Amino acid sequence: MKMRVSAVQYHLHSIRSFEEFAAQCTHYVKTAQEFGAEFVLFPEFFTTQLLSIGSEAGGSLTINELPGFTEQYKNLFISLAVNNSLHIIGGTHVISRNGKLYNVAHLFYPDGRVEEQAKLHITPTEVDEWNMSAGDHFQVFDTQKGRIAILTCYDIEFPEIVRMAKAKGADVIFCPSCTDDRHGFHRVRYTSHARAIENQVYVVVAGTIGSLPTVDFMRANFGQAAIITPNDIPFPPKGIIAEGELNDDMIITADLDLNLLYEVRERGSVTTWRDRRTDLYTDWEKENIDG
Repeated sequence: MKMRVSAVQYHLHSIRSFEEFAAQCTHYVKTAQEFGAEFVLFPEFFTTQLLSIGSEAGGSLTINELPGFTEQYKNLFISLAVNNSLHIIGGTHVISRNGKLYNVAHLFYPDGRVEEQAKLHITPTEVDEWNMSAGDHFQVFDTQKGRIAILTCYDIEFPEIVRMAKAKGADVIFCPSCTDDRHGFHRVRYTSHARAIENQVYVVVAGTIGSLPTVDFMRANFGQAAIITPNDIPFPPKGIIAEGELNDDMIITADLDLNLLYEVRERGSVTTWRDRRTDLYTDWEKENIDG
């Protein structure tokens, strides 16, 4: 079983209307569709670009006003997924629920369905500056091509949650990300490689580039998309199938062969998933069954 995936290095810049945002998103989706992609990953917080439109009075919009674009955002990506017969992980978008803000990844299916996964681990900036709340539910998603999980940026830095994703049967982890400097970028990148090795899964990462001069905490972005594999003989030696050029506006595409994952889990140079010492620490497969 193979699945072709694309990841977007989304160029953040100031816009004047939702239509400009829609045109940019459509461009990336159409590009992925021309390459025959079946899944497209957008980055975290890419919809903050909508805040650069400003208010009718000419003032700046704040993160608290981003949920006001939710219906337009969802309608746009439902249409893009259906019309292009794609699964689209529509990055993350900030929603309001019961008076709280959540950073939520949306999975748009080719048949028009929409699923959600809130970010589970919230950074200090998200808490202190944007008053964001952490999600409290984790799930995996079944698709025609296999089972996937969506873990946003900081989430990938926590080994336990990826263990849980693998125990629930996820073979591919999609990681929408947004980092503003080299330190944050490399934290996400290095831990994505670690999670791929530990769990013998693929990790697909997408990031924001560019800047939004009128949007607080989105003035700097440092990003690069990557499609990451376990480090074993069937895969590239560095564990990278494809990666973009740092901070360039572009999209990358590659094929993920799920059969290779099953092969290395059984007969790889190392069998990290099979060799877990579940007598010493939590067996998330057993926890999943018991739950």
